[in-house]
Amino acid sequence: MLRPLQLRVRFRAFVSAACCAVLGAGLLAGAGSAAAAGPAQRAGSTPQAGSTPQAASTPKAAGSTVVGYFTEWGTYDRKYLVKNIRTSGSAAKLTHINYAFGNVTGGKCAMGDSYAATERTYTAAESVDGVADTWDQPLRGTFNQLRELKKLHPNLKVLWSFGGWTWSGGFTEAARNPAAFAQSCYDLVENSKWADVFDGIDIDWEYPNACGLTCDTSGRAAYRNLMSAVRAKFGGSALVTSAIPADATSGGKIDAADYAGAAQYVNWYNPMTYDFFGAWDATGPTAPHSPLNSYSGIPKAGYHTSATIAKLKGLGIPASKLLLGIGFYGRGWTGVTQAAPGGSATGPAAGTYEQGIEDYKVLKTKCPATGTVGGTAYAKCGNNWWSYDTPSTIAGKMTYKNQQGLGGTFFWELSGDTPNGELIKAIN
Repeated sequence: MLRPLQLRVRFRAFVSAACCAVLGAGLLAGAGSAAAAGPAQRAGSTPQAGSTPQAASTPKAAGSTVVGYFTEWGTYDRKYLVKNIRTSGSAAKLTHINYAFGNVTGGKCAMGDSYAATERTYTAAESVDGVADTWDQPLRGTFNQLRELKKLHPNLKVLWSFGGWTWSGGFTEAARNPAAFAQSCYDLVENSKWADVFDGIDIDWEYPNACGLTCDTSGRAAYRNLMSAVRAKFGGSALVTSAIPADATSGGKIDAADYAGAAQYVNWYNPMTYDFFGAWDATGPTAPHSPLNSYSGIPKAGYHTSATIAKLKGLGIPASKLLLGIGFYGRGWTGVTQAAPGGSATGPAAGTYEQGIEDYKVLKTKCPATGTVGGTAYAKCGNNWWSYDTPSTIAGKMTYKNQQGLGGTFFWELSGDTPNGELIKAIN
């Protein structure tokens, strides 16, 4: 089991420039990571024998689902607690929280950081309900804080998300015995100590039959078979969702797995429509990491949100089962002289927790947006160049979401927003 200090690492952190040279930038793009944590997975298909096809519809009307990721490690350096979801006003705007991440190891679901999840003692000032934890209460940690939050917001649902950029390597073994994997996930999520906290499970496999931090060669049917087993075990009433890649290019990550065939088993998909571009390409060209549309000079054709959505809908996945992905952070380069997109760079810009990435709440004052391109914002300050979404560009993306009839919106991740929830208000 990982110790608390080990969890201070940002689990969705992207590979270094050296690693990128091996894996290639396409491994990271929305093409990329479920958010790289840090900021960060059809019609006509025949169900597998013995499986339980997904019958339950999205619990809210199409377009109204709002899912925010909450990171397990945020309790450490970030000091972003469940209480902050309430004080920022975000809890009233959310319909669902994805708790990130559970581990996938030995072909099974496992705890990520048990200290953060179930053991950390919260003071009265830190606690959602203003009451300090006691040493002998049955459940402490973030799980108990989520329980307290749900008491104040009884319509709020919580899903436990498994995998992510760092822990997706375990899915390869899980795919060899999907039923055993599903059973292990069910036993963990439905543990009697915290079963009331969770309303379902989110699978964040980066990436089936493709490469992320590691490469999977399970075959195109592996993802569909795994999701079928998860749905069969959790039943029709539980929420089963999944983060999926956004690489819409021919032969890209969407083509690598049968996302259309697996759509019958999920309540919705979270296509990771961010991290299309970033400073893993150390010398540029600079480009917005989450463009809504193509634009003149975009470094790679098809690397934008509208291409992703068109590709997935074209496969027969219902629009109501697709959420629009937004990053509550920016990606940036340094050594840039050109203000407009497309300039050269010398490497990633400095960030609070890792190079090349910074929270919106920091960038809005540190490097205010100076222009827009492809439906998102960019800024140049000094020799640094950043791209990120603002309340204004999110409003434009919400117009697109409504025009496309999408099921809602999801974002990575809650701590990137301002203390008063500027970005989630724009979603609503």
